[in-house]
Formats: sequence, C-alpha cells, structure tokens
Amino acid sequence: MATIKRFEDIRGWQSARDLTNLSYKMTSKGDFSKDFGLKDQIRRAASSVMSNIAEGFDAGSDAEFIRSLGYARRSASEVQSQLYTALDQKYISQELFDTSYKKAEITKKQINGLIGYLKKSKTKTIRETNPPYTLDPPDQ
Repeated sequence: MATIKRFEDIRGWQSARDLTNLSYKMTSKGDFSKDFGLKDQIRRAASSVMSNIAEGFDAGSDAEFIRSLGYARRSASEVQSQLYTALDQKYISQELFDTSYKKAEITKKQINGLIGYLKKSKTKTIRETNPPYTLDPPDQ
C-alpha cells in the first residue's frame, strides 16, 4: 500500500468526493430539486462519507480511524437506500441510479479494504514521519 500522507490521498475519500458531486448534480435538477427533505438527506449522507474518512484519518489511532471508516461506509449505504427513493419517485433515471449506486458500492469496497489493512496493522497508532516540528522545548 502506498504511503498516505493526507486524507485526500485515500482512494475511498476520492470516490466519496465523486459520489458527493454526483449527489449534488442529480439533486439540483427537476422535481428532485424541489424535494427539499430527500435532496438534503442524500447530500448530507454523501458528504458524510467524505467527512468521516477525513475525520478518522486525523483521529490518532487505528481503532478510531476504523470506527470513522465504519460511519463512512454506513453513510454510503444510506446514499444507496435514498437512491431507491429517488428512482421510485422518478426523480432520476435508471441509468443515473445505476451509476450512482455503483459509485457508492466502489466507495464502500475501498473503505472495507482500508479497514482490513488497518486491522492487520501492527502500529495501532498513526505516526508522522519527519514532522516539521519538535516537541522539545526551545533552548533558552
């Protein structure tokens, strides 16, 4: 696995960003844009995937990161569930449903892969390599 230095390097976060952009685009058109409850819910769930990955990355321990990744995965499932409502209400086409659902599925698989990696990790904490600062007090 490549070294991850920022949460933006995480493939699951990148896919979650794509999912969020898809959610915003699909909810800004037609009748979907007028269903404020569903529009808000699907946007918040998609954004939650990104946010939980980013938050977990800075949690300080693998256990906390895994917990946040679990929240992210569940939010992606929430998006998938809401896509059914949007499809049933004819807010989106079957093609857009399939594209969005698959993006959420890919995101969940990437999150699962990272969870599996972290569970096998021996460090149990996230460590910085070559931090640009020191914890030692300055000489006086």
